[in-house]
Amino acid sequence: MEFENLLTLIKTVSDSELTDFDYEENGTRIRLKKKKETVVVSGASSNVPVMGLENIRTVENVAAVNTANTQADNSEPEGMIVKSPLVGTFYAAPAEDADPFVSVGDQVKKGQTLAIVEAMKLMNEIESDFDGKVAEIYVENGQAVEYGQPLFRIV
Repeated sequence: MEFENLLTLIKTVSDSELTDFDYEENGTRIRLKKKKETVVVSGASSNVPVMGLENIRTVENVAAVNTANTQADNSEPEGMIVKSPLVGTFYAAPAEDADPFVSVGDQVKKGQTLAIVEAMKLMNEIESDFDGKVAEIYVENGQAVEYGQPLFRIV
């Protein structure tokens, strides 16, 4: 990849809402990752939106979220979770008019296609890492997904 193209790529990812980008060409791999900021505000909060600070949390809300996360960790659902390997758009079927790859209750085999995640105009098949039955589908067709976001629960 040429240096000018690399600089353009870095700027594009920096300006976007992507948090993770991975690219490989001719044995060269580029991985860009940026952290999202979470701003903690103490005191009274206002309902006035502030551009760029969508993740504002008061100290009390942070404590409540941490308590809820701790409780959720203690009651993890049974089965294996299939997570999104990249940021993109989730598609449950190969085409708009087609049946979904899988539905709740379907038996699946390891390596079977469960869905597609579109990222940068590339369609990436999401395959099951497990044999079992689809117990839950966590996302809707056409929904944006993040890296590591749970998509399916297989039991």
